[in-house]
Amino acid sequence: MPATELLCQIMGINPDKLAREEVIILEAEIFTRVCDELREFIKDGYRNYFRIMKFNAEMECEMLEGNFLRCIINDILLTEEYTLSGIAYYTQSPEDVIYEITVGNNNNPSMLLSRKIIELHRSVRPTLYREIIKKIAANFLSAA
Repeated sequence: MPATELLCQIMGINPDKLAREEVIILEAEIFTRVCDELREFIKDGYRNYFRIMKFNAEMECEMLEGNFLRCIINDILLTEEYTLSGIAYYTQSPEDVIYEITVGNNNNPSMLLSRKIIELHRSVRPTLYREIIKKIAANFLSAA
């Protein structure tokens, strides 16, 4: 089930009653929140590194922003479900592009490629994304 449908179900929103523009805004909001939660997930994994390197909050943020997709791709590779060429095939991108992101030479891939990489990550880490969706829904419900 796509994240938008799941969140709408949890929050009691009927997506069929939303205008096309409202659905697009809702999807963008969900994507943004999922990315924020993924940054927190990545940050947790690098907590000791940040402490050893004596990073302040601003330095942590810059590092996470510049290496976000690199970390996501590396997490996909750690599952051993995909190789670089498998990720390239899934995202319909040249393997060189995926490699450039992985080694840190491309910190600003297209939004379409970023979304495909995150979709692939979601398929290999479904439990993580269920937890993220639950957290987003709980935050929404507590704010309402």
